[in-house]
Amino acid sequence: MTAYDLLIVGAGPAGAVTALVAARAGARVRILDRSSFPRAKLCGDTVNPGAMARLAHLGLAADVEARGLPVDGMAVTGDGAAVVGRYPRGLFGRAIRRVDLDWILLRAAIAAGCEFEPGVAVRRALLDDTNDGPSIQRVEVGRRSGVTSMTARVIVAADGRRSTIAFDLGFLRHPPRPRRWAIGGYFSGVSGPGLGTATGGVVGEMHIRKDGYLGVAPVPDGLTNVCLVRPVAPRDAALRDPADALRRAIESDPALRARFSGATPISQPVVLGPLAVDPIARPPIDGLLLAGDAAGFVDPMTGDGLNFAIRGGEIAAAAALRALAHGWRGVHDAYAAARAEAFGAKWRFNRALRMVVASPLAISAGAVGARVLPAALRAIVTRAGDCHQVA
Repeated sequence: MTAYDLLIVGAGPAGAVTALVAARAGARVRILDRSSFPRAKLCGDTVNPGAMARLAHLGLAADVEARGLPVDGMAVTGDGAAVVGRYPRGLFGRAIRRVDLDWILLRAAIAAGCEFEPGVAVRRALLDDTNDGPSIQRVEVGRRSGVTSMTARVIVAADGRRSTIAFDLGFLRHPPRPRRWAIGGYFSGVSGPGLGTATGGVVGEMHIRKDGYLGVAPVPDGLTNVCLVRPVAPRDAALRDPADALRRAIESDPALRARFSGATPISQPVVLGPLAVDPIARPPIDGLLLAGDAAGFVDPMTGDGLNFAIRGGEIAAAAALRALAHGWRGVHDAYAAARAEAFGAKWRFNRALRMVVASPLAISAGAVGARVLPAALRAIVTRAGDCHQVA
């Protein structure tokens, strides 16, 4: 049986990047995922400039640029007002469907020497007692042939915001509030220019409502991504008929209603929720690292979810390589510190921004402020796009 250094549970961006970086450093890596790839995934489909810088560092930006559309800013609307801001210094993000982005990242990991096995359901991590305390080097997996276990020196749970491993071990929980859900789908035939087109290019759109927000982004192949995020009760009609919920959200805005008047949904919408996932403070376990949303989901309102995943994968790989080389002493503390340094300021920024946009009246004030103090708007857009990461 092949002995693996890393076993990555989850082949999304965080898992694929962790695997890619570790394999390039010489580690023997196997990736498991319950899905077959390429596969669709609910997402806002935008990669901001900071994430593009990380992809460039990994040598993958050209593939994403070739498959995606350039995005040069953000637009926020609410209470009849609109604020449009551009990324500084001519920086661009990309709009790319997750089915394409995830496949680019996974193929790069495979090309680096990683083994990939789809169609495998990881049921739980198996705890072993050692002289130094509990440790994890095995996972229980389900295949068509039956239930078996797999072993590696480092297990990385990158299996998303509903991580089987993280929930089973008590590292994550769904808080009672907020109970927001996302409903997303693609449309063809959306007519007319989007917000900001007349002033130089495509921007990602965030339409703030009293009870949530609606993201709109053009993506390749003439499609438009629409993602509605709002509180949803267990028996809410939106869960029974998500297509109707999207239609109503679009039609409630006169400008969007006109742009989508001749549009056609290309498939049934995808529903995901409840979105909020909180990490639980508890002692880490040697042998196990949590990466991506499995380490705690952040509602990526400013389009930075993929940046968290990509940069988080790099940080997880560095921690895994340190554990392989020197053992687990100090690894978890260093890993937590690296994540806090990389993401702490952005987490605080996102929380503050959500408090502002929770009131559509604040968007009207923001529109006035953007005209009076355009530098303030540029600063917000720069921070939202993680432009400080671009050398």
